Amino acid sequence: MRVLTYPQEQQKLWANLVRGRKELRVNQRVRKIVEDVRRQGNRAVLRYTRQYDAVALSEQSVRIPPRQLKEAWEHLDPALRRALTLARNRIQRFHRRQLKHSWSFTDRLGVTLSQRWLPLQRVAIYIPGGKAAYPSSVLMNAIPAQIAGVPEIVMVTPPSPARKLNCPTLAAAHLVGIKEVYQIGGAQAIAALAYGTQTIKPVDKIVGPGNIYVTEAKRLLYGVIDIDMLAGPSEIVVIADRTADVQCVAADLLSQAEHDEDAVAVAILIGRFPLQKLQQLLAARLEQSPRRQIAQASLRRHGLIIRVNSRSDAASLANHIAPEHLEILTSAPQRLADQIRNVGAIFIGPFSPEPIGDYLAGPNHVLPTGGTARFFSPLSVESFLKASNVIHCRKSGLVRLARHAIAIAEAEGLVEHANAIAVRIRKNKKR
Repeated sequence: MRVLTYPQEQQKLWANLVRGRKELRVNQRVRKIVEDVRRQGNRAVLRYTRQYDAVALSEQSVRIPPRQLKEAWEHLDPALRRALTLARNRIQRFHRRQLKHSWSFTDRLGVTLSQRWLPLQRVAIYIPGGKAAYPSSVLMNAIPAQIAGVPEIVMVTPPSPARKLNCPTLAAAHLVGIKEVYQIGGAQAIAALAYGTQTIKPVDKIVGPGNIYVTEAKRLLYGVIDIDMLAGPSEIVVIADRTADVQCVAADLLSQAEHDEDAVAVAILIGRFPLQKLQQLLAARLEQSPRRQIAQASLRRHGLIIRVNSRSDAASLANHIAPEHLEILTSAPQRLADQIRNVGAIFIGPFSPEPIGDYLAGPNHVLPTGGTARFFSPLSVESFLKASNVIHCRKSGLVRLARHAIAIAEAEGLVEHANAIAVRIRKNKKR
């Protein structure tokens, strides 16, 4: 991991962070996949599945039957079944507090104003495959949609080259009651969900992270469908002072580095933190890690240790980075947390490791990445709701508002806007 000092090496620091966040460009290959799926439907989806996943599917086998989901649950280790059930219950409890309700009021002019909140009709959750299994992502994406009241939830996940479907992921789908599951992934899955095929009905929104092909497809198809966000590689920033357990700091950095080679792990060390010991622990743990090659590549490319002099410097730097995950391992961590504005999720104190949030603390682990926590929020129940405004003017209300609305319309040069109001007032005077 590269070691820099803030603010003396600020220019190098910003350059390193920008390099660590690979800018996504519109990819001609993804454009072609999306267009082929739009035109050819299933034929293109199956062709690209053979090409990229090395799995030959048919129109009949692309969908995983509900009985296979049930079998995956029944064959799951009992300890994992209990853990996933606990996670489901905690995630449900947290997200129920986010539910929005329609409201209405009548003002003193007799105008009734309302806002109606309704769930989306049909949404899809994308669950990655590849380097790891993600049953937790099934829960995190599906549960807020269910609480919002979405009637149709479909799941897609890439197939296994050996045709052995990922049991924990399918088991999690059964646990939360998803019955429509397709074993497709990549840009072809996103396009199929957006446009529909002979087998798959189109959806209104797609949520869930994926690789660069998935992200590019979501970017291209936003507007045809809604998306949650353009998710990048996983990130963690750990703020630590000399009161922190160095072993925990090392473990927490590696917990993100093992995700994939593009994951970002940053330590912000305040004052006289034992840097050399941290480096030794990282090296020793890496030697033992089954995912050593992935974690080593991540730390070499995007790992960063930043030395700062004060807590205020640490907070300022964290706000600038706007990380997906932020751990605060300092004395009085809540006071430092109160200074943070830009972050996906904050983990406060020595007993709040980031992985507990990944799995079963309750809040959602689908979080903004790449600095977008400056303006994006975590996935929530509201992500699956849409609002409509309702206006009901009675005659007396329109009469009292009309001249003001006409004045604004005339100032904008929109005479027919003004007339649509005035015609009602003239008719009312004649009666």
